[in-house]
Amino acid sequence: MKNLIPVALAAALLPSLAWSQDCIDYGEYLHWVGGVDTPGDAVSVAVAGSYAYVGDYWYGLQVIDITDPTSAQLVGNVDTPGNAICVAVAGSYAYVGDEDYGLQVIDITDPEIPRLVGSEHTPLNARGVAVAGSYAYIADGSSGLQVIDITDPDSLQFAGSVDTPDNARGVAVAGSYAYIADRYSGLQVIDITNPASPQLVGGVDTPGYARGVAVAGNYAYVAGSSSGLQVIDIADPTSPQLVGSVNTPGDAVSVAVAGSYAYVGDYWYGLQVIDITDPTSPQLVASVNTPGSARGVAVSGSYAYTADYGSGLQVIDITNPVSAPIVGSVETPASVEWLAVSGDFVYAADPFELHLIDVSEAISPVVVGALGPPSYGEYRDVAVSGDYVYLTMGWPSALLAVSVAIPASPQVVGTLETPGEAHGIATESHLAYIAGGTAGLQVVDVTDPESPSLVSNFPTISATRQVAVADGFAYAALGDGYGYSGLEVIDVSDPAWPIHMSVVETPGVTRDVVVADDYVYAVYGEYGLRVIDVSEPITPAVVGAWETDTEATGVTVFGSYAYVTLAHGTFCVIDVSLPFSPILVASVSLWGSARDVAFDGELVYVARGQYGLQIGWPQCDDSVAIEGDSDEANPDEDVPHAGQRLAIHPNPFNPQTTISFSLKRTEWAEVGVYDLGGRLLNVLADRTYPAGHHTVVWYGKDAMGRAVPSGSYLVHLETESGVKARKVSLIR
Repeated sequence: MKNLIPVALAAALLPSLAWSQDCIDYGEYLHWVGGVDTPGDAVSVAVAGSYAYVGDYWYGLQVIDITDPTSAQLVGNVDTPGNAICVAVAGSYAYVGDEDYGLQVIDITDPEIPRLVGSEHTPLNARGVAVAGSYAYIADGSSGLQVIDITDPDSLQFAGSVDTPDNARGVAVAGSYAYIADRYSGLQVIDITNPASPQLVGGVDTPGYARGVAVAGNYAYVAGSSSGLQVIDIADPTSPQLVGSVNTPGDAVSVAVAGSYAYVGDYWYGLQVIDITDPTSPQLVASVNTPGSARGVAVSGSYAYTADYGSGLQVIDITNPVSAPIVGSVETPASVEWLAVSGDFVYAADPFELHLIDVSEAISPVVVGALGPPSYGEYRDVAVSGDYVYLTMGWPSALLAVSVAIPASPQVVGTLETPGEAHGIATESHLAYIAGGTAGLQVVDVTDPESPSLVSNFPTISATRQVAVADGFAYAALGDGYGYSGLEVIDVSDPAWPIHMSVVETPGVTRDVVVADDYVYAVYGEYGLRVIDVSEPITPAVVGAWETDTEATGVTVFGSYAYVTLAHGTFCVIDVSLPFSPILVASVSLWGSARDVAFDGELVYVARGQYGLQIGWPQCDDSVAIEGDSDEANPDEDVPHAGQRLAIHPNPFNPQTTISFSLKRTEWAEVGVYDLGGRLLNVLADRTYPAGHHTVVWYGKDAMGRAVPSGSYLVHLETESGVKARKVSLIR
């Protein structure tokens, strides 16, 4: 394992982890779990019961079923006459601040069939709404606070108003007071003991641009745009006192409070989590980038929900609201777009520079050398083999061989002009394979890196942008955004005479592609990840997909997990143990963008664009060797260090194999065997088990008792806690 010492430094940086840590469970930390797009631009959100209610600006109120927050579903909507900019829910009604059209009341008795039942104009533009008792309180721009009697939602009545010094943007109500986020005048406190005659009784200026406000206990929390979160003591509402603040990386526009944390919607950087255990010294402890721009935020149970301008409703797991730890990071002199890793070095390239980064001490990586820009063109991709790095260049197209034997002084030692426009590159043995755009696939002999030679130029059926190679086959990712998009399988066992085997259609333009076992994993921009079964090269098939509504840029695979980078600054851990059903485990937010990802069997390396390189641990694999059955375990007691685990032995097997699993608590469990096409062949267990270790035996037969043929199968463990799967091979 790479050196994580000095120990004292590691302990100081990572106090919650042993310095010898070699993997983590990303699912245990704050992470984005998914979302659902809305027709317009989501700007606000409220949650009640099993539904989220989104103010969708041009498209009114959108109702989203969050019974399963990881698979939210848009189920209802109602248009409003203006621009739905804020929303609150009370009882069977949603109250929408509709900008120039004031307050709109929507009956949500049946959330899937919402009905607009009442409205009341306000003097200017309704930008914030809160409901308490029989009144709705509207932050109405430069007309201050407007109070509306909602006793009869079908027939609203204006009750009272009071002006504020500047421009009312957000409102919260607690007890006998309304608290206004008043743009340049900070927090304004209004006595609403008599809603028909509200009185401005106090205020405190806050830095920045007050946009949103939440109240919890004796404190008000103001989202102050470029000044982050401001904390105000309101123990005496007539004399509020600014007592604490913390900056957020972008513009804080909304805030919700739950327990000891404030959750801030930060327009440019997603959800920010702030520890307010000591309100006078708030601490930013975690963040999650969202695909769009976080405008509104609500919290319910173990999830935070952001109204994400441009990307609808986004869902974040806040069970443990701290960020996953990292191993180390380093900024580079220029942006990093592509990665290759070998031994103790990461080779990071951008269009104009190659950076050599020593990661032998992963906790403190160091840039030790660089290769400047080419004399013409731009670098397009990077691969490494032995003491040489290979860079592709665009137009005019070329391959550069770079000696990195002396890392501090990389030298170009060989150049080969190639047809077309070189993009992606892969190496295997003494050969380099270049995705040459409209010129197809080039195979280059690099036995002598100082004199690379073109072995063959294979015309792919469409322009190729990326390539992966394994076991005598090249997998050319086709598509330039205009023509055919797909994956072409090419037999390169004789590099001088590549042979077309097959092609399978895929969406969009490929950003990255890798091969692992019998599968190709490719990412396609906003189409996300596709898993392609290439076990039979003449009949490849797309068998699984993981969709994303933001641009996927890179992918690497190890064991049961794929690691996918998203352009907005996130890398995702995806369980691909069931290739036909990839599942998001967790996501990790990064500063800057996320352009590429690589794995060396020990650590994960992420290219962060202008922020350089970040190093993280891989996702822990729950597979352990277990024998026997411990039904005598106390069903009411957790088993120390036991989670939902699955192991198979022997593997490969003939004629039988033992499947072992462990449960942390008493729960239902099902063990099934599937073929690689996702068809269920046999159920080996389907009942409630006590906590502890258990075993079942598979005799290589289907549910009818018929012997299944030799080949690979998937053993699938499903419990109330989640799903695990492992591949098993039968050899007859």
